[in-house]
Amino acid sequence: MLSLENLRKNSAKIKSGVGKKKFSCDIDKFLEVDAQRRYYVSEFETLRAEQKSKNGQMAALEKGSAEFLNIVVELKNLSSKVKKAETKIREIDGEWKALYLSIPNIPHESVPIGKTEKGNVTVAAWGSVEDVSPHAMPHYEIPWFSNAIDFQRGVKVAGAGFPFYIGDMARFVRALLSFFLDEAKSNGYTEFMCPILVNPDSATATGQLPDKEGMMYYDAQDNLYCIPTAEVPVTNFFRDEILEEKDLPIFRCGYTPCFRREAGSWGKDVRGLNRLHQFDKVELVKWVHPNSSFQELENLRADAERILQKLEIPYHVLSICTGDIGFAHSKQYDLEVWSGGQKRWLEVSSCSNFTDFQARRAGIKFRSGLDGQVHHVHTLNGSGLAVPRVLAAILENNLQSDFSVKIPSPLIPYVGKEFLKLSMP
Repeated sequence: MLSLENLRKNSAKIKSGVGKKKFSCDIDKFLEVDAQRRYYVSEFETLRAEQKSKNGQMAALEKGSAEFLNIVVELKNLSSKVKKAETKIREIDGEWKALYLSIPNIPHESVPIGKTEKGNVTVAAWGSVEDVSPHAMPHYEIPWFSNAIDFQRGVKVAGAGFPFYIGDMARFVRALLSFFLDEAKSNGYTEFMCPILVNPDSATATGQLPDKEGMMYYDAQDNLYCIPTAEVPVTNFFRDEILEEKDLPIFRCGYTPCFRREAGSWGKDVRGLNRLHQFDKVELVKWVHPNSSFQELENLRADAERILQKLEIPYHVLSICTGDIGFAHSKQYDLEVWSGGQKRWLEVSSCSNFTDFQARRAGIKFRSGLDGQVHHVHTLNGSGLAVPRVLAAILENNLQSDFSVKIPSPLIPYVGKEFLKLSMP
């Protein structure tokens, strides 16, 4: 969430920044409700102070005296006023919180201006799309595909978007995850094994609630959400804690399955591995000093890029424009790989700086080593990487004439072979 002080003092600037995003909110209404809430809170505190003063006066008087009895009457009147003020605050708190949580983060000044994804700007590229295999075809059209990744039985067991990976394909996915985690470790990230269910406070802290409520699977009985990404549990690891400045930056990574409802997705863009309801991903998370967060974003992006370079997958980097950037994001890069069979770009990672937006919601702070003052950290995260589309690109770009797949050299030690040869139906 944004700083209350900033919202109150610089509302015009904030409205201008928020207005560049695709999310609707009513900042004027929030400020109106906020003023009412502050009035009632101030009234409550004044009444409570008066109660305390009267109680002190009464303690010094003779019990049963006229002055003592007068104060008893005054305290009864004050108690009634205090209860009314408390009721007003409770009544207004729900609306105040809902309005506050609906206000997105402000895009950084370096974010390109645009209304839709067409405003995204390519800022880097690596590899040549001409270097992929001449035998490339869409992965879902490779003859052995249904034998290695079974969508039909996944539908029978769970529903669309929940495939089975079988035999060598399952081992290949495991190899990818191990490679991703080892790369993260070499870049200074400490590995986490974390929960894949989170409570509403955790989802609210990172900005999934209320923005993406319809995208998450929810268990009403236990009031828990299946995570859409390891960002949620990992970021919340330090919720409501004060870190020491000397310990920053802190880097963590975690592999989890991820669950997304993807309501409304349809068409050729969701065929095969392009869009799933359950998929595997390694997430990179940082808690950093505010002064270094945008440089840390560049470093985070570089960590994700190096993985793609080692796998020799052509990719480009998009700086996401104001109209396409996420709710909690201040700045966001998307990494897209070239799918040689489909002849299109597939997103495999988003690397984002949330500034202090998530940290304010989560109550994650650090204590300055100079003056002992407490400040909010900046949080960042990025995919390092998501498996399905990386897998799709590898299968397509390295497909041989006999329908075997040449395994990228960094993965050979994990797989134990140079070619992935799968049985035909």
